[in-house]
Amino acid sequence: MDKLQAMAVFVKIAEQGSLTAAANAMGKSLPSVVRMLASLEESLQVRLFNRTTRRIALTEEGLFYLERCRKILAEIEESEVALCQDQVEPHGTITLTAPVRFGEMHVAPSVTRFLSQYQGVQVNLLLLDRVVNLVDEGIDLAVRIAHLGDSSLIAKPVGEIRQVVCATPTLLAASGGAPRRPEQLSDLPCVHCTSISSSPLWHFSDSGKRLDVKISGAFMCNQVGASVDACVAGLGFGLFFNYQVMPWVKRGELETVLRKFEPAPLPLSLVYPHTRLMARRVRTLVDWLERDLKHSFAR
Repeated sequence: MDKLQAMAVFVKIAEQGSLTAAANAMGKSLPSVVRMLASLEESLQVRLFNRTTRRIALTEEGLFYLERCRKILAEIEESEVALCQDQVEPHGTITLTAPVRFGEMHVAPSVTRFLSQYQGVQVNLLLLDRVVNLVDEGIDLAVRIAHLGDSSLIAKPVGEIRQVVCATPTLLAASGGAPRRPEQLSDLPCVHCTSISSSPLWHFSDSGKRLDVKISGAFMCNQVGASVDACVAGLGFGLFFNYQVMPWVKRGELETVLRKFEPAPLPLSLVYPHTRLMARRVRTLVDWLERDLKHSFAR
């Protein structure tokens, strides 16, 4: 017996006042309606209707069961309507995580634009500089800047993040121009951001070989924002990810140097647990961020 169908038949009988009327209203045969009601009563071990040849009336148990059946069937209908609406217009909550600085500069503004267009969606944005377990922590989507190991996660590449050395035009002029080789940085003032490089060794690539250069300077900080500010103030050369200094480079306040010695860029990816049965709201945000971030880093 299909319990939900039997419940729907029971409710229809109560509403129509007879088995025949219920059968006609549901487009079913009278014998099938009689069988479903009998099976339902047998499974419940109670009598739902008192029946005579002339009328049918709910028992006390039937009145109790009718109220519950109506609530259950209404909730199922509401859930199905919500799912159908989600297929047309995304709605619901998405939990998204991204690195703190990148999230502040690029992900949060993109999400703000997304929410302006899709007003039925809510986004819980977690800005974290640790790698989270998407499945264990109930996260729908992550923005990651790293080489990703083998896993069951899906990674959609959207760009590359370079590691750049930069300085103000004034500092470059005072230093006799841009350095031609990384080793020259050992004799120049540098801003040491420990969240980028934990040790005072900056890593470069020289014809495919790793080259380490020891740097020193008056300013050391564990926060990117303060380190970029110090670099913009002319306290020294800085080593950052390109997105972290992009606004100042565009304005001409900083210039990048030693481009041909940069290490291999890191992939920028959208990472999510699976594509099968992905909610439309998540898929829509993935497509949105892919377009936005590709546009930002297509240079």
